[in-house]
Amino acid sequence: MRPTIHSLESALLLAIFVCALTVMSAHADEWPPLPSSNAAVEVPAQEWPRRPGPRTVRVLVHYPGGHLDRVNEQTGLMLTLHNWGGTDCVGTADPQTLAERLNVVAICVNYLQSGRQASLEDPEPYDYGYLQALDALRALWFVFNGLQQAERPFHSERIFATGGSGGCNVTLMANKLAPRTFAGVVDLSGMARLSDDTAYNLPGGSRLNARWSRDPESPNYLATDAHEIRFVGNPSHLAVMRQLGSTSRIIVVHGTDDTICPFTETRQMAANMQQDGLSVEPHWISQDAIDGKIFTNSEHGLGNRTGIVLSVAGRYLAADSPEALIREGPTDFEHRDAKVRYPTTNGAYAISYERGYPVGHFEETNAESP
Repeated sequence: MRPTIHSLESALLLAIFVCALTVMSAHADEWPPLPSSNAAVEVPAQEWPRRPGPRTVRVLVHYPGGHLDRVNEQTGLMLTLHNWGGTDCVGTADPQTLAERLNVVAICVNYLQSGRQASLEDPEPYDYGYLQALDALRALWFVFNGLQQAERPFHSERIFATGGSGGCNVTLMANKLAPRTFAGVVDLSGMARLSDDTAYNLPGGSRLNARWSRDPESPNYLATDAHEIRFVGNPSHLAVMRQLGSTSRIIVVHGTDDTICPFTETRQMAANMQQDGLSVEPHWISQDAIDGKIFTNSEHGLGNRTGIVLSVAGRYLAADSPEALIREGPTDFEHRDAKVRYPTTNGAYAISYERGYPVGHFEETNAESP
């Protein structure tokens, strides 16, 4: 039987569609070159199941002196991540100051749901650190791999992260999902856990609303496993980090009067970390610590976030300091394995570095899925 005009048109349309998908997929997997001077670039990100399809994130790269050729054997890497609702480098330590003072390539990331619309007004629940941390780690890998590809010497054992509020939730989650990568992280008023009052907008706790639902039929349902992976102080997960050899110094700075990211939750997180043998250095900021310059309050804002990072952690982060933090051994990017795996009630979250950059997925063993 000879093909009809209709069938030929259908076949042609199908071929065009498949070709378009192939182009989109190839585009989504393309990594841009490392810029030669301070710049913003788009890098491929893992797909967000709530909005399927290719996705990229904006990464802002800041070099010492503003140029790639200023990177040297002592130059480290440092994520500095914006707050919940922010974009680019808002609400975190100033990246260029960090680059100059600490001899690092400072990296800001527009991780998943950056900006007011996506994080506060759209119908999807706020991610609260999981895919957001994978975005940040991909941005970090982009710079790490780019320096290697350019054969530019840098100090791969000086890798750090900080952020403000929601940015520190992402920082802590990045340290969790890449437990063999960071020498130190600085938590500034971070969100320690996805509490019920925040997840479900309940009265009596934080005023934050992450828009999750307890209804299994809701598209915003918060499954048990999804809840468990987002708890950075989860004792069983902290034990996994220790077993994998995490040595990152976790510097926690939190106001004792913070009610937005409640102080009690952060204090419990730090206690859990200490109990599981991780290196934790808490700084609880009360009224008597206010100096009017660096610390201006004991609430959520704390004060000058750039100044706080340099004041509290500068001696650990500066390349020429006798107390400089140096992580020993290869990063997760260099291990290129799939050993990072966190068990949950109905399965496990596995983070594969077999491609160098992280790919996360949930392995279901029981009925419920995230």
